[in-house]
Amino acid sequence: MTEKKKITPLSKLGEFGLISHLTGDISLHHESTVKGVGDDAAVMDYKGKKMVVTTDLLVEGIHFNLVYTPLKHLGYKAIVVNLSDVYAMNGNPKQVLVSLALSGKFSLEAVDQLYDGIKMACETYKVDLVGGDTTSSLTGLTISVVAMGEVDKGKIAYRNTARVNDLICVSGDLGAAYMGLQLLERERKVFDDSSKSIQPELSGYDYILGRQLKPEARKDIIAALHDNQIVPNAMIDLSDGLSSDLMHICKQSGLGCRVFQDKIPLAEETERAANEMNIEPFIAALNGGEDYELLFTVPLELHDKAMQIKDISFIGHITEAEAGMKFVTNQGSEIELQAQGWNSFGD
Repeated sequence: MTEKKKITPLSKLGEFGLISHLTGDISLHHESTVKGVGDDAAVMDYKGKKMVVTTDLLVEGIHFNLVYTPLKHLGYKAIVVNLSDVYAMNGNPKQVLVSLALSGKFSLEAVDQLYDGIKMACETYKVDLVGGDTTSSLTGLTISVVAMGEVDKGKIAYRNTARVNDLICVSGDLGAAYMGLQLLERERKVFDDSSKSIQPELSGYDYILGRQLKPEARKDIIAALHDNQIVPNAMIDLSDGLSSDLMHICKQSGLGCRVFQDKIPLAEETERAANEMNIEPFIAALNGGEDYELLFTVPLELHDKAMQIKDISFIGHITEAEAGMKFVTNQGSEIELQAQGWNSFGD
């Protein structure tokens, strides 16, 4: 006989009991963390370096669906997407704050699963969890994360400092997370419409599912840039899609660009899933979002140095503003880039 799992209502612990339960075994990794969990505020000392701070919200029903998102994966992803923003400033993340709004449907065991993922991400990326907040919610789960990091003076990479003739570089491959989401949504609808009699068919797509459910931030790319003494002129992480995020760099820098279809890196699994669902693979790459790769520009004279970095692709170059922001197809046609990626307030 299968043993029934223990379910502990959060009301049994109360807010402070829950905080104590979740944070009692947190370990610290950095000297810059003077005081972590347990006081009115965390204390950090960066000893003259530049501090970068970012925050992000993940809301149930908007950013994630618990029908197919394991809580442990969700906790991991909540940390990673914030660390990616710190890396996009050419920084190194050091501390995070995590706040949760929880409805009555969540048990202590469910929150433990979420925190298992949070703690795993903190351990993987060697960041310190130094505080946060918890409260109740009437509508499911909301996760708020603040990430803090440091950058050496003179090495911060902003969005608005690209230069004409810069090479446009991207790490990894694009469109995988979007296709992973399309696959999950397709199978969820089949499951819902079948009165639960047909099980989801997800075999053969482990890569794109992993890119959606458990993404990784590109710490390795930042380390490689540092090792090769390359400071990008401009940089952003790819959360909203290549088209939208490249347009951020161009608009804020007051410049244009040319990006080439045949240079956009796509994984074989991404192309296969896109073709199966009648989606143009490069459209998934341009507009999909949630890749959490790094998009950055470097001076033309650093081409050979940048080529030494594993998992980097050159996809185009920065132009004068008058040339526009153009996507060049394999047939040579030039199409104006459009921001069609993620929009929190879109219809």
